[in-house]
Amino acid sequence: GKAKKGVAKMVTKAKRVAVVSSGAKKPRSREGAEEAKAAARMTTEEWRKLQEGMSERWPQPAYMQGSVTSTKYHDETYEIVTRWRADTKIRYRPHAKAPGSKSHVRYEEYSRARTVSEALALGTWPSDWCWDYERGFIKVLGPVRDEPLDITKMTDESGLTEVDRVIHRWHKRELARNLGLKVEDLVIGKGSGESLVMRAHRLVAQRDARTALDASRKEGRKVSEDEVLKVLRAWRFARNVSRLNVMPEGQDWVFSDTLGLLRDRTGDIHLTSATEVYPEVVQLFNAYLLDRLPSEVADFRWTTINVNCNYSAKMHRDGNNFGPSFIKAFGDFEGGLLKYWPEDDK
Repeated sequence: GKAKKGVAKMVTKAKRVAVVSSGAKKPRSREGAEEAKAAARMTTEEWRKLQEGMSERWPQPAYMQGSVTSTKYHDETYEIVTRWRADTKIRYRPHAKAPGSKSHVRYEEYSRARTVSEALALGTWPSDWCWDYERGFIKVLGPVRDEPLDITKMTDESGLTEVDRVIHRWHKRELARNLGLKVEDLVIGKGSGESLVMRAHRLVAQRDARTALDASRKEGRKVSEDEVLKVLRAWRFARNVSRLNVMPEGQDWVFSDTLGLLRDRTGDIHLTSATEVYPEVVQLFNAYLLDRLPSEVADFRWTTINVNCNYSAKMHRDGNNFGPSFIKAFGDFEGGLLKYWPEDDK
């Protein structure tokens, strides 16, 4: 149970937003272009003939919605590629890249691969896999991991493959680059229950919370709802398997985090680790709620904030609460209505 003088509950539908650094685009190198043309294994006319019907047989992932970009990869792509294993079976679309280019010569070589391990051995890297996957050039036959591999949470690395290590190093660099973080910060200070991805997005939430707090103080104003929503969308929620009283039918976990004080099973009352590691996030939520207390409960205070994301809680009693709760919903969603029974004092 949780030690709570009162509980402020914040519910949001979090939407992850990829942050991409921009800069001057480097001119494409022409080095080796003539050699690439000479090494082409077919004419342009032959290649075009081979492309007939390929887009239908090798469609892009549905989340791409027919678009591609050379400046970033989608969050969904990272989620997929980081689940691949050395023995994950793959198939490449035949002759996907046009002759006359260096990429054609290279693709014709590595597209012979039948597993991710073979693709790595033939000179491809995770960035190649992302590029090709988003364009429908790779079909994944499995097996894949249920969750992305996170080496930082492992105590025994003896069973890791070269594919595992390459994906982990690449993903860590990508997270830091895309989110404007330092690579070392993804590991230093990371909570024991946090994944690498969770740590990265929570650091962004902490940074956004600090910016919002500084701005509100400097400008002498209240923290805005948009500022809170931005932090909630950046925050990566944990999969909570212990909230059985609110869990919808058919689910064995919900996105839910506790900030502030918590009473554990031994009766010890302490601050949750997320509260200590990301203090500005908690300060932002508290500032927003304190500024908006109804006049009739202006003296209402709390010890704990429960933050939930993307689920509709089943009918339940919060049996360990002391006093009333203050609930606020954020984001764009359908439904989300609150039903309560004030006469129920059990």
